[in-house]
Amino acid sequence: MNTQNRLIDAKISILQLAHELGNISKACKRAGIARSSFYEIKKAYESFGRAGLEPRPRKRPKMPNAYSEAVVKQILDKTRQMPGSSYNQVALALQLEGVAVSGSGVRHVWERHRLTRRLARYLWLEQEVSEGRGVMTEKAIRALQRLKRLKAASDQHVQADHAGELLSQDLYFVGYIKGIGKIYMQSVVDCACSVGFAKLCLNKLPIHSVAILHEQVLPFYDRHNVAVKAVLTDCGREYTGRADQHAYELYTGAQDIEHRTTRPASPYTNGFAERFHQTLKNEFFAKVFREQWYTSLEALQSDLDAFLEVYNTKRPHSGYRPKGRTPYQTFLDLMNQEQLQEPAQAA
Repeated sequence: MNTQNRLIDAKISILQLAHELGNISKACKRAGIARSSFYEIKKAYESFGRAGLEPRPRKRPKMPNAYSEAVVKQILDKTRQMPGSSYNQVALALQLEGVAVSGSGVRHVWERHRLTRRLARYLWLEQEVSEGRGVMTEKAIRALQRLKRLKAASDQHVQADHAGELLSQDLYFVGYIKGIGKIYMQSVVDCACSVGFAKLCLNKLPIHSVAILHEQVLPFYDRHNVAVKAVLTDCGREYTGRADQHAYELYTGAQDIEHRTTRPASPYTNGFAERFHQTLKNEFFAKVFREQWYTSLEALQSDLDAFLEVYNTKRPHSGYRPKGRTPYQTFLDLMNQEQLQEPAQAA
């Protein structure tokens, strides 16, 4: 028996209860309904029988400023042509064709059709093509495949349960500053607790990939008597090469650190470093470059170090592992858990 039939039976039982008691007020009091509701049920049952007690579907109210069906159709047609564009871009394209729509209006149409996410629009386009209502270009097919891979990757988590078990390292292009040149950043993030490190440099040479490990990362873990077991990087030349000649390969091998690499053309598999870069871009670089003009790499590195101190020890982290704790507190908690587990395992 489904929910609708249960609801109908409940209404009929109220009518039967009133008949048995011979008192509508007592029946309504026991059922917890108003007398007016009882008479509505009674009238519907007497007029249409059981069918009159079926719930009536509520119609979506039509807003006075809602787009007409013709305009909605134009929005959806343009969405088929531009599935990867934003609602503002779709609105501008329609305005150039003489259709009076706004970006927020396009978004409202997308919301009603559940198309606000880019992957949802590509999947919808794929369905429309299969039903003969659209064309799937090669570019759209590649974008859909990429978004599906990103979606699948976002549902998977890197296995790292202990501090130092796996570090994620990557290179980030900060930008160009007149008088200094191109600025890059080597970054390292602990996948178990999100503790982050960053070192600025002026090129992509492997020596800088080694420098951040030697100067910042390993000294930090040595101070806490924690061993670094593995590091994950992409396949860039700053990280990979002949094992007997490449500086990074030689250094990680000498330190007994396993060097893992991501799949080619799959940056999302190193998501910890990518997310760390986004945080630094939004919360540090975008701010400091508007506040002052840097004339040396050392000055920028000094401010970056100060920000990383706040990031690691004072700024709450909303990741699925820290869960509101700071990265450094998460690091200490993991160490304490390991120390508590060691006596239990020994026993």
